[in-house]
Amino acid sequence: MKNQHTKNLIFLFIATLFGSTSGPLGKFIDLPPPVIIWCRCIVGGLFLYGFCYFKKVNLKVYSKRDFLTILVSALFFGAHWITYFYALKLSNVAIGMLSLFTYPMITALIEPLFIKVKFDPMYIVLSLMVLLGLYILAPEFNLENAHIGAILFGVLSALLYSIRNIISKKLTSHYSGTSIMFYQISILSVLLLPSLFFMDISNITNQIPYVVMLGLLPTAIGHTMLVSSFKHFSVSTASIITSITPIFGIILAFIFLNETPNLKTFIGGSLILATVVIESIRSRNNP
Repeated sequence: MKNQHTKNLIFLFIATLFGSTSGPLGKFIDLPPPVIIWCRCIVGGLFLYGFCYFKKVNLKVYSKRDFLTILVSALFFGAHWITYFYALKLSNVAIGMLSLFTYPMITALIEPLFIKVKFDPMYIVLSLMVLLGLYILAPEFNLENAHIGAILFGVLSALLYSIRNIISKKLTSHYSGTSIMFYQISILSVLLLPSLFFMDISNITNQIPYVVMLGLLPTAIGHTMLVSSFKHFSVSTASIITSITPIFGIILAFIFLNETPNLKTFIGGSLILATVVIESIRSRNNP
C-alpha cells in the first residue's frame, strides 16, 4: 500500500513538472489569450484522441447529467486558462504564477462546500506557507509596483481553477482522467473557435512550434495526469502538492535560460518544498 502511495506521489510530481511549462510558454507565445487557448485545445485534443484510440479508452458519456457536469467543468476550465494568460500578458511570469497559486488555499476553503469531505484546518496553515514561499520567490513582487489587474486576473483564475478541479474530482469515479481532459478541451475548442475571426492571428504560423509544445506538455500530459491523480488524493492535497510548480519552473529556467537562483529563491523554495513534504506524509498516513 505504501509503495502504491509513493508511485501515486511520483505520478503527481511528474504531472506538476509538465504543468510548470505553461507559464513561460504562455508568456512567450505572441497571440491573444483566447486564440492561444483554442490552439492549445486543438493540439492537446489531437494528442489525447490519438492516445485514447490506441489505448482503446472508452470515450462514451453515460448520461445527460454527466455531460452537463463535463460542460460546466469545461467552462470553468476555459475561463481559468483565459484569465491566467491575461495575468501573464499584463505582468510577468512570477506575478502571474504567484497570484494563480492562491488556488490551493482557495481549494481548501471551498472543497467542503462541494464535496463531502471534512474540513482540515491544517490546509489553511499549509496554504499560507505556500503563499509566503511564493511571495519570497518573486523578488520584484510589490503591491505598490505590481500590475493590480494582473493580480486580480490571477486570483480569479485561481478560483475558477479550484472549482474546475472539484467538479472534475466528481467525474473521476466514472471516467478516466484522459477522457475527462479530452471532453473538456474538445468543448473549449468549439466554444473558442469564433475568436479566430475576431482577433489578430496574423503571426499564428510563427507560433506553431510553441503552441504544439503548450498543447502537448502541460495540456495533454500535465493536466491529464493531474486529473487522474484525483482518484488517489483529495483536490486540496493534490493542489498543495502541485505548489511545487514554481520550483520546477526555476529549475527549467536555470537549465535552459542560465538563470541562477538567488538567496530568496532558495528560502522561498525551501518553504514550498516543506509544505509538499508535510502534505505528502500526511496524505500517506491519512489516504
